[in-house]
Amino acid sequence: MDDSQLRALREAAADGVTCDGLSASRDDAGYAFATPEVSHDGLSENEFDALATENPWFVSNWHYWRATSETNEAFLRWVEHASELGVRERYETLVDGLTREWGQLLVTATLGTDGERSYELRHTTDVATAVAELDSYHDPREAREISTLDDDGDYRPLKTAPTLRAGWRFADLDGRDLVRTVEFFYPATVANWYRERTGELDVSHFRETAERQTGIYGVIDDLDVDSVENLAEACCVDSQCLKRREWDEDEETPLDAPRGDGEFPCREPCSLVVAAARQFAVLEGEETRTYELELTPSERSQLGDLVDAVADGRVDEIREADVGDGANRYRARYLRAKRLADGEFESLREKN
Repeated sequence: MDDSQLRALREAAADGVTCDGLSASRDDAGYAFATPEVSHDGLSENEFDALATENPWFVSNWHYWRATSETNEAFLRWVEHASELGVRERYETLVDGLTREWGQLLVTATLGTDGERSYELRHTTDVATAVAELDSYHDPREAREISTLDDDGDYRPLKTAPTLRAGWRFADLDGRDLVRTVEFFYPATVANWYRERTGELDVSHFRETAERQTGIYGVIDDLDVDSVENLAEACCVDSQCLKRREWDEDEETPLDAPRGDGEFPCREPCSLVVAAARQFAVLEGEETRTYELELTPSERSQLGDLVDAVADGRVDEIREADVGDGANRYRARYLRAKRLADGEFESLREKN
């Protein structure tokens, strides 16, 4: 606590102050000052200042939060576990740092001079990586460039996909710049998280979103509820997106697909889901036919392995030497050479 914070508290007492157990006020009888441990009223200005000086963490804590916007304050207080830790315990723990995970972001809050906070942001996989081994950034706008490509250099069309590359850190951020950086990584997630906490999150369900589409995307309204279920299973689970899905088929028809465990909500089908829905609607418009394909039991099982490997995004994880895996490249090439000679489905016949 410094003198400016004490003066600010003294002035604010005229209108009444309450923050994290601190209470301060002033009336005709004098000043009142209270914390969970002490409570006094009828104080002179000098007595008020003396009590405040004996409880500096309460004063500096109030001063830190007084000029913070509601949305930022809610997020920053969540980062430092304010609902679980009292001011004294929080200040003691902030010396070494308090952390939270936000998708693939690791947010760390530490205590600065006179109760100010300092924040660091890095990838969750870099939790134990030495600072010297990470690329350091300070401008929140640089997060946009970091989040554009994944570790393989491929473009990330979905910012909340679990493909954020590692190896960087943002250090010495103040609260405002921390929130800006987080929002550059994951747009609108803090704002929607706060709206959800305050009961103001406006959810647009799939059917509402589909009815608004025009042109080539108008076809997505043709998807029935089972297809929408499959759509959510394909696009909106934790392995594909870090948001927690809050939309359903419509307000009365919940979907059974896992919603995800993310901290931040998904309030409506995103553009990627809408694009996928269009393609799926086109595919669903085809008539089913019956085909015959002669396979050994192992080959039938291998087809399942191949589909699973592609769907789960683990093709690159399968070692070339692991020919026991049905999705192994050489196993797949052998199956193609044996059953799909010359690239044509010669052994696959339509059954009339």
